[in-house]
Amino acid sequence: MKKLFYALLIFIPFIVIAQESVKPELLPQKNVSNTYFGVTLNDPYQYLENLDDPIVVTWMKDNADYATSILNNISGKKAIFNKMKELIERRSASISNVNITDDDYYYYLKRVPGEEISKMYSRKGYDGLETLFFDPTQYKKKDGSTYTVSSISPNIKGDKIAVSVSANGSENPELLIFKNTGEQYDEILQLAEGISWHQSGDSFFYIKLNSADLKDKNRQIYTSNYVHNVGTDQTSDEKYFSKNNYAALNILKSEYPFVLYSKEANKNILYASSVDKNSKIYMEDENGSHNWKPILTRDDKVTDIDLNSTDIYYLTYNNAPNYKIVKTSIDSPDFSKATTVIEESKSENITDFALTKDGLYYATVKNGVEAKVYFLENDKSNPIELQLPFTAGSADISARGTDFSEVWINISGWTSPNKRFLYSSKTNSFTHKPLSTPVEYPELDNLIAKEVMVESHDGVMVPVSIIHNKDLKMNGQNPAVLYSYGSYGNSTSPFFSPITLAYTMYDGILVVPHVRGGGELGDAWHKAGQKLNKPNTWKDAIATAEYLIKNKYSNPKKISIFGGSAGGILVGRSITERPDLFVAGAPMVGAMNTVRMEETPNGPVNTPEFGTVADPEEFKGLLAMDSYHNLKPGTEYPAMLITAGMNDPRVIAWQPSKFAAKMQHDNKGNSPILFFTNFEGGHGGRTTLTQTLDQFSNIFSFFYWQSGHPDFKLLKKLKN
Repeated sequence: MKKLFYALLIFIPFIVIAQESVKPELLPQKNVSNTYFGVTLNDPYQYLENLDDPIVVTWMKDNADYATSILNNISGKKAIFNKMKELIERRSASISNVNITDDDYYYYLKRVPGEEISKMYSRKGYDGLETLFFDPTQYKKKDGSTYTVSSISPNIKGDKIAVSVSANGSENPELLIFKNTGEQYDEILQLAEGISWHQSGDSFFYIKLNSADLKDKNRQIYTSNYVHNVGTDQTSDEKYFSKNNYAALNILKSEYPFVLYSKEANKNILYASSVDKNSKIYMEDENGSHNWKPILTRDDKVTDIDLNSTDIYYLTYNNAPNYKIVKTSIDSPDFSKATTVIEESKSENITDFALTKDGLYYATVKNGVEAKVYFLENDKSNPIELQLPFTAGSADISARGTDFSEVWINISGWTSPNKRFLYSSKTNSFTHKPLSTPVEYPELDNLIAKEVMVESHDGVMVPVSIIHNKDLKMNGQNPAVLYSYGSYGNSTSPFFSPITLAYTMYDGILVVPHVRGGGELGDAWHKAGQKLNKPNTWKDAIATAEYLIKNKYSNPKKISIFGGSAGGILVGRSITERPDLFVAGAPMVGAMNTVRMEETPNGPVNTPEFGTVADPEEFKGLLAMDSYHNLKPGTEYPAMLITAGMNDPRVIAWQPSKFAAKMQHDNKGNSPILFFTNFEGGHGGRTTLTQTLDQFSNIFSFFYWQSGHPDFKLLKKLKN
């Protein structure tokens, strides 16, 4: 839509015209029984797993239409949509995916006000003239799809750039190759991921997915790594690593064989990649030899590596739950002989590190919310703490490599927008280096962020962040929303978002419990929310809701909860275990039927995190975290907004579909159980700005409506 139209919406009251819509009939149950280790599970909606069945698709479309009609009739939805948009577009540009080459060319994505998706730009140096390099809105414009750029991969010299695009959130990439002048090469590679350029700059390694069919269970099994020579057709590409090589190196069929060229070591490195955070890495003794020597096994407990010309540095939690940094020589990379460079801290968790010409930088976090950055100069034994320009909740480090001194520190917090600083070790100073015009948010002056510790079900103290208007009265009558994730050891670090800022401007309280399963308190915190320990994840969220009630922040008629993907486990199980604590919930493209996860293309690769039904003990864990199988007929459930993406390659659409169908059937109350499938979208991200804002304005207006907020009411009662 035109920028002018959106500008008018900000100032002109938006009148919703209610449309007639009929609530879809409950989907009939057709029971199927599955038995695992003597446990028989009834699955009344297993037939929804056939996403090609016209009956299933029609039911999904009818529910999407009904959900849309409800959501578009909530009086405050358009107002909060406009507020989010105004806050976002107050910035002159939103910039992401920044790549800086050895010759100091910048390649990055940028979206300016009035645009729906990001375009790719380039400039020579930080102060160079910006040029539009690639516009995805013009790519295959006639086919009606929305293409977005998912990755930018310049070669080492910077004279060639591989750009990955995909349509409608499908994550079926098409790889385009350009000269640095912007001229495009003729070939387009299909399903190519994990680009790593060779030293010559004229060829690269890549992984190729086995199928474009998002429902194909073999899509990610025994994937092959290829070599592509620029200027040739993909059909002539030769396999560098294929199914025949898996057994010889003890690589699992679900592990991705990423082959990367390291200019520091001048060798090829093979990453056997999966959701398991522990690195499994091999190195060729000589490029092109195919003689792979193991560097790391998963038992070494290394989560990240970096190299200079002589040494390999490892971030590891081996005998160091809060992580330490060790190193070995490239010529003798035996991890068992590694020497410690940075000792483990007992109170801070190392989250990130990078090597430069001058030394090693690393970031830490305390309780998941207090960030620090340190620098260890070459040939020195004691690191120094850098005095950050402002108190940070999170800090990320990026560098150009060990041939350069430049290092950038990005810091942010709940009430502090992200800022990018160039640090100089020579002068021990920070210089603000924004990639777009800085913007101020005076609304943040009205917010406070509290960090509290909440006792969970087993006595463990859980860090919880609470953000709200500083003048809000704690009388137990405030709307509150919980958001968290709690999987893969990923931390929900403090972040600033205009979207969540808009939510707090309606006197809602944003609550982020740093639940177990995340990495906020190190590896032990992750393990405490993994597989058979997964119940701790949602029990930590439940304890947080109880804390809000006890301390008069809110009450069960005003507390909502949302989360996406693996965060759907947290939402679904919090609500199925304690439906009395919440007024509403929104699992977004959530993993809701974990017992059947391995029947999906993305399921086998996730077994290291959640478990497998092939193991009797891990099956128990999968059943415990399965929201679908924990629904109980005759229960009064909170209002729900359940979402799915028909092009989702990570959580297949039938996972949330089955949960929605059974909850609609089992719910004895009158709260709406809405189910919305995006038939033109995928797992989230890779969407237009309008789609993103529509999703969050749907969720927040739905939550406010259910909590009785006077600005959010249903304008017209719809037909049942």
